[in-house]
Parts: sequence; C-alpha cells; structure tokens
Amino acid sequence: MKSSALAAVFLASALQPQSAQIIAKPPASPATPAWDKGIQPISRDSYWNAIECGKQPGARPSCVFYDADLCKNDDFALTFFTPYKMVSYEVWQTVRRKQPAPTPDYGAAQRTRVTLGITPVKAPGGRGPRNEGPKNPIAALTIKRDGKIINPATQTVDEAGGRFIFDPAVFAPTSNIMIELVGKSVTRTCIVSPEVLRTFR
Repeated sequence: MKSSALAAVFLASALQPQSAQIIAKPPASPATPAWDKGIQPISRDSYWNAIECGKQPGARPSCVFYDADLCKNDDFALTFFTPYKMVSYEVWQTVRRKQPAPTPDYGAAQRTRVTLGITPVKAPGGRGPRNEGPKNPIAALTIKRDGKIINPATQTVDEAGGRFIFDPAVFAPTSNIMIELVGKSVTRTCIVSPEVLRTFR
C-alpha cells in the first residue's frame, strides 16, 4: 500500500513540467545613444532618442536589438516590440536602404503596448526532419513581481510561438521581475533585475 502511494507520487512528479531558471544579463557594452529609463510609453525624449538609435550603423545595432540573447535558453527566443522599438526599427529599416531617416507616426507609437514575442529555438545547423516541430512549444507566459502574478492583457499562441501583450509599466525598473515561459514539457523562468530592466527600450 505504502509502495503504491509512493509510486503514484513519483508518477505525478514526472508528469509535471520541469523548471529551469535563467538570470538575464546586462549588455556586454553600452548601446548608443545612451538610455537608462527602461521601457516607457513614448515621450518626446524617448521618441527622439529612438530616432537617433535607428540611425546607428551596422547590421544589428545594439540599441535596436538589445534583446538579442536575452534569457538565452535551448527552447525559446524572446523578442520585445515596444513603443521605442516601433520608432527605432522603422528608422533603421529606412536608413539601411540609404534613404533619409523618417519621423515615424508619434500617435501610433503612443498607442503601442509591449509585445513579448516567443519563438522556438532552431536546432544548430537546422538539423532534424523538416516537419519536426519544437520539442517544448510555448503554452503560456506570465510575469511575477513582488509575489504578484501579472497575466498578459491579450495573447496568441500557435505552432509558430506566442505573442503576449503587456502595458509598459509591467517592466518598470523598480524591482526584479520573473518571466515564466511555460512550455508543454519544461517551464523556463528568467529573472530580470532592475539593472537589466533599465537597459530595455
């Protein structure tokens, strides 16, 4: 009787998604132009800073792609789309085509919320059958701060990944946040400190 109960406990544990924790790290070097206020609703200061960001040279300016390798893990790649990035990305795309820098729609930037996009990490070298899906597809995403769970305002999840929408205030650089990436088989959690949150744009 006792052994049967023990076996049931082990079976239940095995069926629960495993958890793996990651610590987000700040960028190796400061991005240009400087910004240390974190994700915010668009303002005059952030708008013009984002335009300067979009003018930066290079294939992937760090001020635009600051989220590259954020919370790096074997299952999920994270990409932020923010009011700031809406402006900087539009300018960057235009300037790289050798055209004059535009002044993106300020009203559209004001209406933009924060989208956290999750896509599956591809196997190195593209190995594996073409029709093979991700081994741990995303099922849900939440953010935890100060003991409170913050759910996305809206979300879309499919075989290509997920899009989770939050208000900018969720990412204010005031205390640690934990991004919980719930996969079908493994849950990844990423701790983001105020120091790192301040580098977000």
